[in-house]
Amino acid sequence: MAEQQTTMGRLAEVARVFLKLGALSYGGPAIMGIMQAEIQEKRQWITKEKFLEGMALVNMLPGPIATQLGIYLGYDRAGWRGGIVAGLSFMLPAFVILMLLTLAYSAYGTVQLARNAFYGLGPVVLGIFFVAVYRLGKAGVRTRTHVAIAIASAALLTFAPIGIAGVLLLAGCIGVAVFHSRKWGLIGLGVMAVLIGTTHVLLAVSPSMFITHASKPGLPELALYFVKVGAFTFGGGITVLAFMQDQVVNQFHWLTAQEFLDGLALGQLTPGPVLMLAAYVGYKAGGVWGGVVGALAIFLPAFVVMLSILPALARFKRVAWLKSAMSGATAAVLGVLAVSLLRLVPHAAPDAITSALLVLTIAAIMMWRLAPLSLIAGGALAGIAVRMKSLQRLKDLA
Repeated sequence: MAEQQTTMGRLAEVARVFLKLGALSYGGPAIMGIMQAEIQEKRQWITKEKFLEGMALVNMLPGPIATQLGIYLGYDRAGWRGGIVAGLSFMLPAFVILMLLTLAYSAYGTVQLARNAFYGLGPVVLGIFFVAVYRLGKAGVRTRTHVAIAIASAALLTFAPIGIAGVLLLAGCIGVAVFHSRKWGLIGLGVMAVLIGTTHVLLAVSPSMFITHASKPGLPELALYFVKVGAFTFGGGITVLAFMQDQVVNQFHWLTAQEFLDGLALGQLTPGPVLMLAAYVGYKAGGVWGGVVGALAIFLPAFVVMLSILPALARFKRVAWLKSAMSGATAAVLGVLAVSLLRLVPHAAPDAITSALLVLTIAAIMMWRLAPLSLIAGGALAGIAVRMKSLQRLKDLA
């Protein structure tokens, strides 16, 4: 009885935390930094090393990375039920907010207040991400070999078109070669390079596996399409959105280019996983139920994959070669995160005000250990205040 109450208490705790994260976490890849600050640093549900292992794992899998990381953290806290509760709780606020924004946008054509809030949110979220990468780097880069793997992975991601998953898989093979068996590590490296190259060629010449030939899709067609997108596309939310745009606009003609751009704008104003844009696409193609189906279908593979892998992960980690592979991949993920961080800077801090907010956020966390979610709320209010003041100045000049 006591054990059951403990389990229920942990599930309720997981639900509360991930509902809050889903409602207040902006920034695409930077959401993982918010998770690190709120769950690993503040609540200490998990060690830095295990958090890094989780990041390496989800970056090597297809589908929505932040949601998969949430499932991983929930599973570690409260078993398979915790994984389901964490994933659903993280998704729910994004779904509700995006659908409300979509209805408001359809009725009024603008959501200026939310845009103003996002102006201040961007640099704050980036600052949280910066601190998370710094803290994880201190835990994950322990030797010169790890430093070399991290730097090489960052260079490979920057200059070679193989994507995050490919970089981490190659780093895993290098980990085997360095920490376990040079022979088998180099063999794995060669095989993995061939597989990655073959996969890129196949996707370039034969993307038809994703195509649904319904000009006016029903709910089954929408479900099948989004399940395939969630199950077979690598590289996180931004990559999947680019792929989705090509499919639903250029090939299926479910949406016009302008409608998809409007959806991207609304998605930028929506917290939580960026792939919740599937709800907008589903709504435009099939109404409210289309939105529900799109949201559930695109995230379904993430739950299936993660809850299939995680029970066996602890056992497999004791295998020497896999432990070595994970050591290489966790070092590589830090290089990958550094690249993501640098790519986000021009978008999140394009002017003096947002640059100041970025620096202040880093200082607030590092020096005063302020809670990340309170900083996010403060950033939103700052964005609204600055933009409203700027708007008033323009009106006065006119």
